[in-house]
Amino acid sequence: MKKKIFISPLLTVFLITGSLAEAQQPKKIPRIGFLSVSSSSADRPADEAFQRGLRDLGWVEGQNIVIDYRYAEGKPDRLPDLAVELVRLQVDIIVTAGEFAIRRAKQATKTIPIVMANSGDPVGSGLVANLAHPGGNITGLSILSPELSGKALEFLKESFPKVVRVAIVWNPNNAAKVLDFKEAQAAAAKLGVQLQSLEVRGPKDFESAFKSAIKERADALTVRAEAVTLFHRKQVVDFAVTRRLPAIYELSEFVEAGGLMAYGPSRSDNFRRAAIYVDKILKGAKPADLPVEQPMKFELVINLKAAKQIGLTIPPNVLTLADKVIK
Repeated sequence: MKKKIFISPLLTVFLITGSLAEAQQPKKIPRIGFLSVSSSSADRPADEAFQRGLRDLGWVEGQNIVIDYRYAEGKPDRLPDLAVELVRLQVDIIVTAGEFAIRRAKQATKTIPIVMANSGDPVGSGLVANLAHPGGNITGLSILSPELSGKALEFLKESFPKVVRVAIVWNPNNAAKVLDFKEAQAAAAKLGVQLQSLEVRGPKDFESAFKSAIKERADALTVRAEAVTLFHRKQVVDFAVTRRLPAIYELSEFVEAGGLMAYGPSRSDNFRRAAIYVDKILKGAKPADLPVEQPMKFELVINLKAAKQIGLTIPPNVLTLADKVIK
């Protein structure tokens, strides 16, 4: 004789209600922390590129992903507190750029994944074990290509053959820029150019650096990009324009600020590609297993408006090599 199984009405209601509640439980929206030494206005092109990269992968800010922005407004000493603040918010990933900001994020957390949108020499500076297998909680993109500083000098000399004394603005506290400077020295020797070192470790160093360039009668300028020079790019560009110096920069952001020429990796493209790392990590990948990418896109940008402003002419053979010309 078969036994009958009775389920009480109360239990039935409980089971149904529990199932509905579970089905209706909202999914956790991923939270991204965005840490920058710069400001929201100065970082707008990079921010927009990052958001565009996320959208291409189905992540829309305010809909299925939240981004908490923290800007140090050009004051690196604020970064440690801002990094800790993001950790307290329990963000799922921290996206940042520049050796100093990355290091502060690393000091704030050993567990939250950190995606480098731009890094100089992540191995040499001890941020990752190696490019193929970063280890730890950090991965992302590197802009390390020291040979580009030599190539920038070549473009400068080809554009303005009479240039003899070139002042190079760089930060000796940045491991990647040390490599850049050594490469620039080697290129200068081959090109018959005298290279004058203008060391800029912080905002207060610009005035003395510019005075030194004037004293040594520099007839051209090259600028290596990192947090300090990038944030104060308008100040650097204005100096070159005022002194009517032909100048070549590492990033197109300097040209967009009124600079003459730039040759180097695309910073915006790196921020767009940083979204790919975010997507992979949110889908379960571990930073330790994601190789660090090196630059994939380089661009020569020329500003003819700036050339006209200081009475310079860019040779046609150089213009044909440009990826972008501002008229």
